[in-house]
Amino acid sequence: MTLPASRRHFLQLAGAGLALASSGLPRSAQAQPATVVPPPADAGAVLLNFNECPYGPSPAAQQAARDSIASCGRYRFALAGEVRDAFIAQAGIPADHVRLYPGSSEPLNRAATLWTGPQAGLVVADPTFETLGEMAAARGAHVQTVPLRGDGAHDLRAMAAAAHARPTGLLYVCNPNNPTGSISPANELAWLLANKPAGTRVLLDEAYLQYSEQPSLIAKVAQRDDLIVLRTFSKLYGMAGLRLGVAAAHPERLRELASLGENPLPVPALAAALASLRDPQLIPRRRLQNAKVRQATIAWLGKRGFDCLPTEANCFVVDVQRDGAAFAKAMADNGVVIGRSWPIWPQRVRVTVGTEEEMAAFRNAFAKVAGVPV
Repeated sequence: MTLPASRRHFLQLAGAGLALASSGLPRSAQAQPATVVPPPADAGAVLLNFNECPYGPSPAAQQAARDSIASCGRYRFALAGEVRDAFIAQAGIPADHVRLYPGSSEPLNRAATLWTGPQAGLVVADPTFETLGEMAAARGAHVQTVPLRGDGAHDLRAMAAAAHARPTGLLYVCNPNNPTGSISPANELAWLLANKPAGTRVLLDEAYLQYSEQPSLIAKVAQRDDLIVLRTFSKLYGMAGLRLGVAAAHPERLRELASLGENPLPVPALAAALASLRDPQLIPRRRLQNAKVRQATIAWLGKRGFDCLPTEANCFVVDVQRDGAAFAKAMADNGVVIGRSWPIWPQRVRVTVGTEEEMAAFRNAFAKVAGVPV
């Protein structure tokens, strides 16, 4: 069937629809599920486990989403174009280098399907966001994990060496990293792009970059065909439940991503995203808000002898000096649900930065579980 021109144009803008869920996929021996169902908690529990923004969509974004409901009987192709145009104006990249998706996990999953397999491995940090590794392993790809450096940052030189050691289709860098919130500076990423194998693509996940002062590498997609940069509205913009993300890359890479199927995007998500992009103060305001609460919490933990890795995101990793899984369960029993530990770090747990009130509840629960003064 030939699509109407307007629909074809919209689908070139959007691109989402083929669900590539990772549930039921085989896990590596070291990996835990990337999506972990939180332990049972009271309805009033404080949730600091999934790196969600505690403030939700901005007031303007909420109003825009509400106002869009009446027109949700139509696809709103032009609205997707407005979101794209607002995004590229800020990112400084050509329009044909951007596609919209329902969150950044969609293009991430597609990347594993397209560019990894038995003859094309994946190199990732350990620990990092695990879905890509799980998808690649399910396709028979060799997944090479490279431990983070002592400061919690990616060891990009070791990752480049691992990519040279055997055929590698994709090299994944989450920047800032999840779970640590650690940064890979732009100069180190430039070194990686210059020294990786020529045939290896770099997938740079910038889901948390707006929480940091570090510059983005997104403009480099206009200069290279081996770099894919992902962004999302799920984190700082507070739209995790609305689902909208961006893939930026060379047009040929975007065509490959789109080859797995496309569909229109939810109108309320588009409306909320456009309102968010049009608010020049939203990013700096929320960045400062998050940093203030995060730094105060880390300082409180440090004064009680609990070390945290350097972070520039809306999460941090703390060494609880005992079994991390048991500590997280005890926290949940006290009404605060935090993140988990990792096989490589059994005594470290991830904590999402919440509101000041939520972090006060975190401190109270932590003091009780750890046996330290509030």
